[in-house]
Amino acid sequence: MGLKVDVRKLDLFNQMAKEGSGTVAENLGQLTGLDATVRTSQINFLDIEDVKTHIGDDKGVGIYVELNEPPYGYVLFLLEPADSKQMASAMMGGMGEPSEGEGFSDMERSAMQEIGNIMTSAFIDGWANVLETTIDMGTPNFVFGPADGIIDEMGGWPDSDLVFVVDSRITVDDGDLGMTVYTFPELEDLVALIQDIDLDTDVAKDTEASDILD
Repeated sequence: MGLKVDVRKLDLFNQMAKEGSGTVAENLGQLTGLDATVRTSQINFLDIEDVKTHIGDDKGVGIYVELNEPPYGYVLFLLEPADSKQMASAMMGGMGEPSEGEGFSDMERSAMQEIGNIMTSAFIDGWANVLETTIDMGTPNFVFGPADGIIDEMGGWPDSDLVFVVDSRITVDDGDLGMTVYTFPELEDLVALIQDIDLDTDVAKDTEASDILD
């Protein structure tokens, strides 16, 4: 399959990626009660061997979700352990005290998986609206350890030389808490969807966030 894409459609996809990150920030703000903003959002084409280097090896919490329909691949939310505990506490609404030490309680893990579910749904629903399709997703998975090890845990990488990565950094409350959203769609399936984007699409409208607390 050819990977040529109309540059105008690629620009629409770039807008879609940024708007999707903005939706995640809005939903994160609703969950925590704090202001959340997208600090950076960029698209990278990486050699498969460079993905781990790009992610780094610092210890972190990863919540990843597999996409079961085109463009397939994964959505990964990566956080520092302390930020994850703070976010889980906000999600639990004071129902449980943060666990001591580096580990995570079952309640904290469950809270983070639910956050991953909410965030991925908002993110992917916006993509599906723009691409005029449906994108079914799997159950969120919680992983705690070196970030590059989370990549191994995800597994199932496409048999291709390049990996398409959407990398968005979202911060809350003046940078006191934050997460990075990585999207790893399978390149050929993504290109096929991008080629079908209507050039008259209103990306901002189609990716508009819904109120998750209704």
